[in-house]
Amino acid sequence: MLPRPAEAGPDTAHELPPAPAGAEAAPSPQVVDQVAVARLYGEPLFRMPQDLYIPPDALEVFLEAFEGPLDLLLYLIRKQNFNILDIPLASVTRQYLDYVDQIRRHNLELASEYLLMAAMLIEIKSRMLLPPKKTADGAEPEDPRAELVRRLVEYEQIKLGAAQLDALPQLGRDFLRAQVHIEQSLAPRWPEVNADDLRQAWREILQRAKLNQHHTISREQLSVREHMSIVLRRLQGRRFVEFEELFDTTRGVPVLVVTFIAMLELSKEHLLEVTQAEAFAPIYVRLAYTPT
Repeated sequence: MLPRPAEAGPDTAHELPPAPAGAEAAPSPQVVDQVAVARLYGEPLFRMPQDLYIPPDALEVFLEAFEGPLDLLLYLIRKQNFNILDIPLASVTRQYLDYVDQIRRHNLELASEYLLMAAMLIEIKSRMLLPPKKTADGAEPEDPRAELVRRLVEYEQIKLGAAQLDALPQLGRDFLRAQVHIEQSLAPRWPEVNADDLRQAWREILQRAKLNQHHTISREQLSVREHMSIVLRRLQGRRFVEFEELFDTTRGVPVLVVTFIAMLELSKEHLLEVTQAEAFAPIYVRLAYTPT
């Protein structure tokens, strides 16, 4: 990764170069309008130290770093608003070589990678100075800068895509994953039960419940008078009614018994008649009076 060239930024605008040897230092005001001339470790400094030593490269500011020869070349093109499809190689190559010279003074091993691109720029520039030669089929020759332009365009697209991906929220940089630790001793651990065993246990409980069934016997209050009225209502408006039709078998034996007793009481009081045409013939019941 290559550091970009030193530029005077806003942080270095008020820095002072070292005083030349033998020259008399200009007196520094102790307080200028009650404002400190500088701050050292947060403490106000009202007078410039006389023995302050500033190294020659102390004012060098590295603004950014390059990621390779293409990155440096793209920076030079975009910095001067050159058209990437029509690169002025003379100006770009001169600036590129100046930067490479700065790298060689600091890191010769790193400069080797950039020297290869410098050689490529010089070759392209030389080919552009020569008169173009037409191809065998008479077509115009390809621009010597075409391959370099293609590589620069692809590199810029990839760089922009990488910047967009880097702008997305990232785990560990922009947010952290919430983690909850639960003590194992606090969480109950239930024994594992097979589903078939659980189903069989439930069946056994149901079988034991069937063996212990309880029967509740209650006394039903049945009225003979009430059933006498029921029989009379059924006979009204009808000439004859079969004996079996007066009994509701779905209500149980007690109701049948009370209904039969009610019929006998009505016959006793001459309110109904029980008739039979002959032996083994159906038995019929009718009212013994004519209702008004």
